[in-house]
Amino acid sequence: MPSQDAPVRIGVQLQPQHAEYQTLRDTLLRLEDLGVDIAFNWDHFFPLSGERDGLHFEGWTMLAAWAEQTERIEIGPLVTCNSYRNPDLLADMARTVDHISAKPAPDGTPGTGRLIFGIGSGWFRRDYDEYGYEFGTAGSRLDVLAEAMPRIKRRWQKLNPAPTRDIPVLIGGGGERKTLRIVAEHADIWHSFSDSDTLRHKLGVLDRWCETVGRDRDEITKSVEPSRTASRSELDEFHSLGARLYTLSISAPHYDWDSVHRLLQWRDAVNG
Repeated sequence: MPSQDAPVRIGVQLQPQHAEYQTLRDTLLRLEDLGVDIAFNWDHFFPLSGERDGLHFEGWTMLAAWAEQTERIEIGPLVTCNSYRNPDLLADMARTVDHISAKPAPDGTPGTGRLIFGIGSGWFRRDYDEYGYEFGTAGSRLDVLAEAMPRIKRRWQKLNPAPTRDIPVLIGGGGERKTLRIVAEHADIWHSFSDSDTLRHKLGVLDRWCETVGRDRDEITKSVEPSRTASRSELDEFHSLGARLYTLSISAPHYDWDSVHRLLQWRDAVNG
């Protein structure tokens, strides 16, 4: 389905910091009950805000638990860091979470997985230094990501059993020389981190890269991250530019449920 004709979907990034796991688990289930479309976490090893050495949990093992704990909501990292794992291993991990999340139908028919494979080149220096990864440069990390994407997709084709579906690939970032080319080549979803003016410009750049690699830009879902106080007109502006996935971030100790409710109400009004 071309992204322009797709309904609006709502994601919530449940940040895996400053909370015991039971709190994160209960919050995830509440998001599913409310009708959120996608629950994201992140792929870091330490908090990104608040107490520097506060409570924190690893993302991919958490996604496996989320796959068992939920029934409907899609799940994924926003985003996993390509630097932290061998690409073939990462592909296998994603395939496994895809299968865990595939709930069989009441008649026993095999289910379809609910994983969205969000990936980026990495940026948080402390993760690299404390866990022993080479930090490199922004450019070198993007080059490694470009090399990893074909390996990940080839590994998915080799695995037995194969993934339950063509796992949607979300790529985050807006770099015009390298990131958006990788998006044009490999992404099903582009998470832009952009305000509306920036998004308008970046879409022009993405158009040129899609033309270069022979891709229809409308095949790529545009994902944005509105502020918690975004007005209806700001959300409508994103929508007019083609954004169809809207993601809020919430973190303990005080989850912002009012913003989640407002965004869900806007989604339902737009989708009719």
